[in-house]
Amino acid sequence: MKRGTAITVSVAVSVLFAVFFIYPAGMVVKQAFEGTKPDGSHFFTFEFLISVFQNPIYREGLWNAFALGIMSTVVTLAIAFPLALVGHRYNFFGKPLLGVLVLVPMILPPFVGAVGVKQILGVNGAFNAMLIDWGLMSASLPYDWLANGRFTGIVLMNALHLYPILYMNIAAALSNLDPAMEQAAENLGCPPWKRFVRITLPLAMPGVFAGASIVFIWAFTELGVPLVFDFARVAPVQIFDGLKGLDKNPIPYALTAILLIVAAGVFALSKGVMGRSPLGTAPRPKGRSSAIQTKGWKSAACSLFFLTVFLIASVPHLGVVLLSVAGRWYGTVLPDEFTLRHYTEALGNGLVVPSIQNSLMYAGCATWIALMIGLGVAWVVVRSDLKFRNLLDAVVMLPLAVPGLVMAFGYLALSQEGKAFHFLVGAGESPFLLIVVAYAFRRLPYIVRAAVAGLQQSNPALEEAAMSLGATPLRTLRRVALPLIGANLTAGAILAFAFAMLEVSDSLILAQQAQHYPITKAIYTLLSTLGNGTELAAALGVWAMVFLSVAIMGAAVIGGKRGGLFKV
Repeated sequence: MKRGTAITVSVAVSVLFAVFFIYPAGMVVKQAFEGTKPDGSHFFTFEFLISVFQNPIYREGLWNAFALGIMSTVVTLAIAFPLALVGHRYNFFGKPLLGVLVLVPMILPPFVGAVGVKQILGVNGAFNAMLIDWGLMSASLPYDWLANGRFTGIVLMNALHLYPILYMNIAAALSNLDPAMEQAAENLGCPPWKRFVRITLPLAMPGVFAGASIVFIWAFTELGVPLVFDFARVAPVQIFDGLKGLDKNPIPYALTAILLIVAAGVFALSKGVMGRSPLGTAPRPKGRSSAIQTKGWKSAACSLFFLTVFLIASVPHLGVVLLSVAGRWYGTVLPDEFTLRHYTEALGNGLVVPSIQNSLMYAGCATWIALMIGLGVAWVVVRSDLKFRNLLDAVVMLPLAVPGLVMAFGYLALSQEGKAFHFLVGAGESPFLLIVVAYAFRRLPYIVRAAVAGLQQSNPALEEAAMSLGATPLRTLRRVALPLIGANLTAGAILAFAFAMLEVSDSLILAQQAQHYPITKAIYTLLSTLGNGTELAAALGVWAMVFLSVAIMGAAVIGGKRGGLFKV
């Protein structure tokens, strides 16, 4: 890639990223520290942040958000680390299939899964009905699990949805360990538990920190699950409730800035810990440890462990599926009647079909924008010799670290009358461009990682040969490079499109009118609709589950043809 072209692409991407990502996040922080004098001039102040910490309700909301983040991370780690360790150490019956099944939680947005959990754990839900049938609970005094355990329920929902992220990070870290170090300790008489504590665990810590930071940020800023569980005393919900008075109330800005500062601090801490660790500069292992082949009860125990995690993690999915086909489900373990009418009624509902059409348009356009930007970034990172190319690569990964709630709030604030992003609001207050841009930059990392992987795996000599024969750079890209990395780009685009279709924070906050609702906002709205709104929401949730399952499997199959989706 010519140096001039690389610089042009880098500058263009940097400008777009600064305008549509860094600026909204920075604006949120700025508004949290900016007061207004009677004459209209502005001044720097800590007043709004201080008022947040002085108000016991907001203080409780921040503490609850922080506690949810910490506890969700701890429970997620308790699930993911044993899974990754057993999968790394042993070969057992059904390991390939079970290794895929434990990733099932990824196919359902957590707040949709919370709908199924509410049906199961409600006062007249399936779990209480089962306990009553077994004689372990009085039918006249059923226990309200949700009212007395909302916090625990949210932690479990977060953990059951997020443990695959930590599982895959730890599994990748364990697979890169040099077996010679553990073998040397074993030869010196070090017992298994001590080898784990002194060697395996420290070496796996980069993977643990990388995954745990993402899990904490996600759980700390999660909006959908607390909303469904009616847990209002948590900062993300308090921000969501304060959107109506956004022009007069600075407190949502202060709360959002605090969330951003904490999330950025956690991400920086994880990077700093890994950067200071000498393990990060250790040479690549010269060999690979071979898993121990288990038989008999040991093999059965490993399989049962994976299967148990899968079954527990599938409870929210099962609840959503049963609710979507329940004719009547009240006070019984399983629905009294089964019906498919909710699926047909959903198609006739005024929210459902338009929301599907809206999501297809939003996600489709966002994916194309992310593809064009991501391909340019990947080309600079892999094919140029610019000294700052690695910095560019790191910067476009920032959307993984910045909470979606913060970005959505920033976009909403900037789209008000007289603000910088108001031009993105179309006729009739349509948020089409606003949502498309938000989706595109939130999902850009998927495209960049996929494109970088493809370019690193393709031979640059083929492109050089085309250029030497007189092909223009554009023709070389279209006729040589794109066909070579087409599988990687397709896989990344599928993931970006699928997760944009089911985006929660941007959808709930930026779409304010029913005709502009995407799928997730339609599901949330249906949950509060009288009659069969919950069942219609469940039916739409099942559609989302099937869609995301097909998308992830398609991305895995297509990406697998080129040696893995995100191989770097």
